[in-house]
Amino acid sequence: MAKNTICVWYDKDAEAAARFYAATFPDSAVGAVIRALGDYPDGKQGDVLVVEFTVAGIPCIGLNGGPAFKHNEAFSFQIATDTQEETDRYWNAIVGNGGQESECGWCKDKWGVSWQITPRVLSEALSAGGGQAKRAFDAMMTMRKIDIAAIEAARRG
Repeated sequence: MAKNTICVWYDKDAEAAARFYAATFPDSAVGAVIRALGDYPDGKQGDVLVVEFTVAGIPCIGLNGGPAFKHNEAFSFQIATDTQEETDRYWNAIVGNGGQESECGWCKDKWGVSWQITPRVLSEALSAGGGQAKRAFDAMMTMRKIDIAAIEAARRG
């Protein structure tokens, strides 16, 4: 286990989520699946308690902690993309598998975890400052999934 690991709380589907992420994003994998060694107040022996996984190189654990806590946008995974095809692939994988669209490149997977699918061209435009940053920002504010060609056109003015 890494020295610093992100812990993501799930109701009961940590293993399914980890397997989806591993199948969707490069440099992602499912590691150890830790099961209950005996019955406990909200479950039984053999239930999955913790799943070690990696998302795009970031070590995580999924904790099946029950319904007490829900995900919100205060935590998100941000995936930088290089092409519209890559942007579309990740967006469609998340939204098309029970997730939901939001605005400005944000979406949620079917477990409620927030994702930012962010083309590098958008980050570069916003970092450039001045008029091109303002135009790119204004264009982004009208989008759900980011359209790279529209961001590039806005950046040029």
